Amino acid sequence: MEKSQRTGIVVYLLITFVGAWLCWSGLGMLTRIAVNSPFFQLILLPGGFMPAIAALIVRLWVTREGLSDAGLRLSLRGGKWRYYLIALLLPLINTSLIVSASLLLGIARPDFTLQHFLKLYAPTVRTGPLPPALWPVLLLQLLISAVIATPVLWGEEFGWRSYLQLRLFVGRPKLAAIVTGVIWGCWHLPLIFMGYEGYPNPWWGAMLFIVFTIVLSIIFGWLRLSSGSIWASSLAHAATNTIGGSLSVMLFAGNSQFFVVAYNGVLAILLLGCLAFWLMLSGRLKAGLQTKAAPA
Repeated sequence: MEKSQRTGIVVYLLITFVGAWLCWSGLGMLTRIAVNSPFFQLILLPGGFMPAIAALIVRLWVTREGLSDAGLRLSLRGGKWRYYLIALLLPLINTSLIVSASLLLGIARPDFTLQHFLKLYAPTVRTGPLPPALWPVLLLQLLISAVIATPVLWGEEFGWRSYLQLRLFVGRPKLAAIVTGVIWGCWHLPLIFMGYEGYPNPWWGAMLFIVFTIVLSIIFGWLRLSSGSIWASSLAHAATNTIGGSLSVMLFAGNSQFFVVAYNGVLAILLLGCLAFWLMLSGRLKAGLQTKAAPA
């Protein structure tokens, strides 16, 4: 690795970590908004864009390498549209598997009426059980929300997947994905200890979350490399949060085994881990490397 690249990575990490951690801790203390409040999402936004801000600063002014391999174009030709479809639907498929596994193993029983969820998160709302006929409408709304939220999650993906993961251990994409996952997971530590990720024990939760981000780095990295566009992994990240995260809370809110059935929990890691392991074993991360240098 050239000296300029090493410098770029160090500067990127400093801006990303210091900027985000100051935003989250500072705004959290000033506003005192509860982490389970919808308004807490507004506190996350400035810190969430720090990876993109850091990557732009490094690319344009530190290493001066520009944006030639940033993958900023929405690449859909040559069958690449299927990577966006996978990115959008994967959390929905995985949530279905989590629900099936939780019922089969007797770990937790999902509440398809959403009454428990509403009681916890909207106690003033008086409504009956959600009719089964409305579930397709709810799922469609979540899919649309994931697409709308994609530019927001670009703030992370442009830094992690289109800068750091391409620069670490060049020619060794598996190792780059794993190390990026560890760094990315550590970046979330303040949020985990603030209780945002929903783990009952923050120390065990931190370790579990780092495994989760390693798995996601492999999957998101494959989508980024194979599609040649940062928008595929940004959509996957948005769908993970909007569809996977929301559905797990809606269905299992308040459950004592939530850390097992949550989308960042044990079952999700095991199921997504199988996909990540297959991607590495089949050499798909390595095959996607050829798209790394595609023009933006």
